[in-house]
Amino acid sequence: MTKRDAIKAAISHKEVGVVPYWVDFNPEPLERAKVHFPNGDLGNFLYGISPPWWDWYQLPESYNDFDAPDFLPQTRGRGSYEIFRDELQFAKEKTDCYRLAWVYGTHFEKANFARGIENFLADLAGNKEFAKSLLDMIIRKNIVMLENILTYPEIDGVLLGSDWGSQQSLLMNPDTWRELIAPGELKEYELIKNAGKDVWIHSCGNIEQILPDLIDMGVDVINPVQSEAMNIYDLKIKYGSKITFCGGISTQQTLPYGTPEEVKAETEKVVSFMSKGGGYIAGPSQCIQDDVPTENILVLLEKLKSFT
Repeated sequence: MTKRDAIKAAISHKEVGVVPYWVDFNPEPLERAKVHFPNGDLGNFLYGISPPWWDWYQLPESYNDFDAPDFLPQTRGRGSYEIFRDELQFAKEKTDCYRLAWVYGTHFEKANFARGIENFLADLAGNKEFAKSLLDMIIRKNIVMLENILTYPEIDGVLLGSDWGSQQSLLMNPDTWRELIAPGELKEYELIKNAGKDVWIHSCGNIEQILPDLIDMGVDVINPVQSEAMNIYDLKIKYGSKITFCGGISTQQTLPYGTPEEVKAETEKVVSFMSKGGGYIAGPSQCIQDDVPTENILVLLEKLKSFT
């Protein structure tokens, strides 16, 4: 079984005797970890690639004012389709990994990058007409980019990122999310699914209030499943047969501050429970931060490999 097959099996909720894993890193701890492995290969089952996308261009200072502007900002594309194609080809020919095109900050975050998060949250509550116009524009831009990248058959899935949650709850009323955020998200998900690809969603924080919505909208994988913000064991019991979870091992407590023995014990507990019945891709609840000791990184990887 290839690594790609193992992730596809997890997404299909099949137990195949292998629990795939994905450990993402900040640059500094990645360099510390790679020296301990031949050719720097950490054994990840997933190969992530950033596709060409777009950004705000010459954003005026008035966009950071509290009052909503009366115009929409300019945009400009970024990235290279040639480089994207070459990376996809490398991943296909040189690895047996699942190939994930990832784009962080695609919708809600794109809007609050333009306005500032406090201002855009105020827009959502007090100026819905402007908020909807900005969000609709973002989705129109996203759809064009997705239509372009989905022509590459090497892609297995697409990850779209927007952080909707705080440590305690959603950043907005769930009804506001359903009214203003969900419709645009659904357009993206349907486009990805119609192309035969898996839909991955990245959102930090506690988003349990909208997990049933995301399941109904066709999301295949939720990442990073922060154990500090949600009870991951309850999530598995309630929703584990309907969606695949990716992550869950604490990056706020155990990995930076725990002993190697505590890292090993938590990894064993999380992976053993969350992988029952399939529907789980093991890994930390965020990318590995600079404060995680090398010894804990190595213990984490060693333990994750024991499930493969």
